[in-house]
Formats: sequence, structure tokens, C-alpha cells
Amino acid sequence: MPRVLHTAQALVDVVVEVPELPPRGGNTNATSEDRYAGGAATILVAAARTGAPAVHGGAHGTGPNGDLVRRALAADGVDVSDPPRAQSDTGYCLVFVEPSAQRSFVTVYGAEREITADSLATLSPEPGDLLCISGYSLFEPTREPLLEFLDTVEDGVEVVLDPGEPFASFDSRVQDRVLARTTVWTSNADEARALTGLDALEDTPEALRRRIGSHAVVLVRDGERGCLVFHHGRGTEIPAFPQRAVDTNGAGDTHTGVLLAERALGADWESAATRANAAAAIAVTRRGPQSAPPRAEVDAFLS
Repeated sequence: MPRVLHTAQALVDVVVEVPELPPRGGNTNATSEDRYAGGAATILVAAARTGAPAVHGGAHGTGPNGDLVRRALAADGVDVSDPPRAQSDTGYCLVFVEPSAQRSFVTVYGAEREITADSLATLSPEPGDLLCISGYSLFEPTREPLLEFLDTVEDGVEVVLDPGEPFASFDSRVQDRVLARTTVWTSNADEARALTGLDALEDTPEALRRRIGSHAVVLVRDGERGCLVFHHGRGTEIPAFPQRAVDTNGAGDTHTGVLLAERALGADWESAATRANAAAAIAVTRRGPQSAPPRAEVDAFLS
């Protein structure tokens, strides 16, 4: 079976619920605080709970944060291809969640930034595998090792770009180098608009496909309105399953993990996106980034 592989940062999410963000220079009191494995871990856990083999190839540290990440991955059967870094711990992301479920982030770097092209190569991607890369890995010091590794990836490996907010801000030469190896684009609406410069969301998938190449599959998420899937010259709107959200942290990553796992299991892109929409709908009704449902729960939800 094809595997879901990830090159990006698996961090600890320190999720702090607040009544509202304080004004600049101000103060507020948290109502709760929890720690979870987040980042790439959320995508991989969602993929594993769906039933696909999943492997993390990003760097991870020796310390309480690295231990937490490895425990979370191991609990769902996600493999780790690279040994931990002995001299540093994994970093963390402060996630401030407001009652509206809106999130704000502050990231502290750690061992996850200590990748090399050789360390990523421990993933050993093979044709048919789905290899995830993140726009957040294109900041220094992880940019050049990731790009060097991508140059070695065989044809037939699905290179899945999750651009994140920063991708549109990078130099066009960096964008072009990444897009030249990309076969699948999956993003939210704001990220698609940022790269294309288009306001009409329905026009962004075709514009992205022209930028990447006619071979590309483009998927754009639009929250409660579902997602758009564009490939083989055809666009399809996949409706969502709106729920009352208590925490949207990890919903997009859950969507990506389930989408790719369903592809690994043999689903077409439209069917995979429908199941990913359902999984994300379930995830937003739960707290924490690792809220992805198992495949049987998605079956029950859709029935």
C-alpha cells in the first residue's frame, strides 16, 4: 500500500484558551492549557487512523517535547524514520484559542529545524507514496535541505504541497522550484488567493493548476462551504458538513491526513475529499489538534 510520508515539523502545541486576546501591552487570564503533538503529527495521526501506513521523517529532539511527540505518533502506529537529536529538544507552538474558535500562534524553534537532505532521505519515498511538504519548512534553516532532498525524489512519488500562510511571501524562484516538483496542492482559501492574486475562490484552482502544471491535482478548502477539487480539466465542489465548532485547531491538517490516506487506500480524489470534509467536521467538535476520527467513525457519520 502507498504510504503517507511527512517531511515537516512535528511540534508540541501548547493550547491556551482565552476569553479574548489582550490588547498590545495588555493582559488576560487563560481558562485552560493543554499540550499536544501538533504540526506534521496531526496529519500523520489522521492518516494512520484512516488506515494508511504513515511515517514522519522530520527531525525531533531529546527531551519532554520530543518524548511527547514520539509517544503520540507511536500510539497511532506512525513510524519515525530519523533518530532523535541528542543535543536539543523539539520546539513548541503557543496556540491561543478564543471562544469563537479563532486561533493565534507563536512558534518557538527547536530540534525540528535540524534537518538535512540525508535525514529526510531516511523516508525512502517510492513511486505511489504521498510525500508531504510544508511551506513552513521553506524558512531558513530548513529551506535548502528540503529543496536538496526534493531534487532526489523519484518520478511517481506524489509530492503534496501544503503551502501554509508563508508560501506566497517567498521569492518566486523558491516558489517555482517547489512547484516544479509538486503534483498535489492542498490549501485553504486564503492561501490559494494569496498565491494567485484572485478574489473569486472558484477561479483559484484552475489558476494554481496552470502555475504548477497540467499534471497537478489542486484542492482548496473553504471552511463550512466545503472544498474545490480540480484535476483533468474539471472542477468539482465537495460540500461540507457544518458543525458547531469548539476548536478549529488541527482541522485543516485532519482534512489533509484523511484525504491522503483515502488516496493511499484507493479512493478517487472526489471521494477522498468527501471523507476528508466529514473527518474535519467531526474534528472541530473536539478540543486539541489530534481530534481526527478513526475511519469507522467517518463511515458512521456519513451514513
